[in-house]
Amino acid sequence: MLLRADHSATPAPERCLRLYRKLAAGVCVVSAQAASGPVGLTASTVTSLSLRPPLLLAGLAVGSYTLASIEQSRTFGVHLLGERQRELAEDFASATGTRFDGHDHRHVLGVPVLNDTLGWAVCLLIDARRYGDHVLIVGEVAAVDSAEGQPLIWHDRSFGRLHDRRRIHSIADTHDEMWVNGT
Repeated sequence: MLLRADHSATPAPERCLRLYRKLAAGVCVVSAQAASGPVGLTASTVTSLSLRPPLLLAGLAVGSYTLASIEQSRTFGVHLLGERQRELAEDFASATGTRFDGHDHRHVLGVPVLNDTLGWAVCLLIDARRYGDHVLIVGEVAAVDSAEGQPLIWHDRSFGRLHDRRRIHSIADTHDEMWVNGT
């Protein structure tokens, strides 16, 4: 049986926001090449979706210029920011100015890629679907690189760092094995 949401019983947005603020997430910059130059924005709704094929998923606000550029170019970049890159996250979250000004970058497969991030991927857009006030984009990873370090985290409306860096080997190793072996 398929259940459908009864929108007449939808909770107030403020109640949902109180829950959403408690969802910790890595901070990313999503970039694209527009006719006017490189564009990008800060996003926390980014996750791996599949290993075979390698897919990433990101949620972008409807009406975003970066989203329009991604839909037009059919390519985009995802940059995972390191724990000391709060200023970079704030620059790309700003509504003013050219966000790439003052930030070293290069182009990989025609997509602007920021230098010195914790990791990046260039993706080929394979799907874009609107859900409410956001569009979920799915991209197949065409190029990727990563470095050592800890991610910048978004939690409770502020940037932060991971505090407990201990690794629980049995869970992490099993998870990695499942991804690689497809079990």
